[in-house]
Amino acid sequence: MHVIGTVGLPGSGKGEAATVAREDGIPVVTMGDVVRQETADRGLDPATDHGTVAQALREENGPAAIAERSLPMIENRLEGHETVLVDGIRSGTEVDVFEEAFGDAFTLVSIEAPFELRAERIDERGRDASEADGGEGLAARDERERGFGMDNAMERADVVVENTDSLEAFHDRIRSIVRGTDDEKRAEAEADP
Repeated sequence: MHVIGTVGLPGSGKGEAATVAREDGIPVVTMGDVVRQETADRGLDPATDHGTVAQALREENGPAAIAERSLPMIENRLEGHETVLVDGIRSGTEVDVFEEAFGDAFTLVSIEAPFELRAERIDERGRDASEADGGEGLAARDERERGFGMDNAMERADVVVENTDSLEAFHDRIRSIVRGTDDEKRAEAEADP
């Protein structure tokens, strides 16, 4: 059993990492899907109200609410697969939930990229409403994510992937992580028996 969690600011490449995992036959649990479903259940628009609902869930049910709602989905997928990728961890509290549930079988991967590059990617994907269309700007999203404790989660990562090279190079690195062949993680494991 292996649970791989990804953490990173908006536009860093978490969705691309999930795509690589899916292409490799690894199921993905997207924590944002929990929020999108809750947003729809509340009769709100996921394109404009996602952040507000994520914050509300944490305020109403505690900072681990979204991670806790994700656990049954992860456990369900582990019944038929050796590895599961959890997309979109937002805080150290959420890391705690997964470390407690999966112990040494949990690996946290921080995906990082500079602000300007992330802003370009978000514009290109066209999934999020722009500030002009009532959405949230990237600086505001970063601030909200950091308010959840994302910096703490990123600092706790087992593996850091700088996503500043080509898409192909990024896919190759993620593929090596999800297949358990990542050199950095393997070197750490060998150094710490």
